[in-house]
Amino acid sequence: MRILIALAAALMVAGTTTAQAAAPTALAAPNINVANVRAHLNQFQSIATANGGNRAHGRPGYLASVNWVKSKLDAAGYRTAVQSFSYGGATGYNLTAEWPVGDANNVVMVGGHLDSVTAGPGINDNGTGSASILEVALQVAATNFQPTKRIRFGWWGAEERGLIGSTYYVNQLPSADRSKIKAYLNFDMTGSPNPGYFVYSASGQPSGSAALQQRLQAGFTSFGVQTELTSVGGRSDHAAFARAGIPIGGTFTGAEGIKTSAQAQKWGGTAGQAYDRCYHRSCDTTSNVNATALDRNADVIAYALWATAV
Repeated sequence: MRILIALAAALMVAGTTTAQAAAPTALAAPNINVANVRAHLNQFQSIATANGGNRAHGRPGYLASVNWVKSKLDAAGYRTAVQSFSYGGATGYNLTAEWPVGDANNVVMVGGHLDSVTAGPGINDNGTGSASILEVALQVAATNFQPTKRIRFGWWGAEERGLIGSTYYVNQLPSADRSKIKAYLNFDMTGSPNPGYFVYSASGQPSGSAALQQRLQAGFTSFGVQTELTSVGGRSDHAAFARAGIPIGGTFTGAEGIKTSAQAQKWGGTAGQAYDRCYHRSCDTTSNVNATALDRNADVIAYALWATAV
């Protein structure tokens, strides 16, 4: 997740929220096996270790990550595409994968950034989001989900350099194709070791974002987890979609912000410490992930996707 000067404001959170959206009555989302998600994280760690310790834009570890994720999706029956772009004298890549079922004029997108910073392998930031949406995508295929809407996943490049890949993707879409995207859900840092359970606030976001916020809240509530709203502003890859007028939502377990005493009482963990003490550091390895937070967020991703796409 990218650092902004307005960081403190971006991490301000609202009071505890309760779900306002009922659980979907149609097809129930599958339980996402966190062991599978952690296996994907181990692969990202191995890729980083074999390629200079990171998976950053313009570095070999990033392209290796793209190729590995693409291979899994291709084998599952997705229509994948790799989009290249240039930034900072290096070539970057976005990977998209579409499930070829449902109304192509009514698209639900789920995404997160695949790149790390150069300082480390980026396993929480954002291997967790990337691995979770990969496993959700694989479960769409494994369950032969037949949504009425079209589902498209995205893994964005060069987020850590300023949201470059996702912005390029949205800006390159013809206006007719942008108008087909009815919702975008973003997952960036979903397994912080001292986690919070934050849902993107719909305040100030495009019309339709409130329904996504409420659906994500309902997902956590169905698992007995209290949430807080967070105003993420332009801090991650949802920003380009929001600027294009597309409804957005997402979840976040916290970065360098400090967990309060009230949050520690509610969620466990350690008050007075960062949600992720290894944020943008070399210690952001597979040891830097809270398995419970990872599991809960992966299940909420599936819950929200199934409810939105049916």
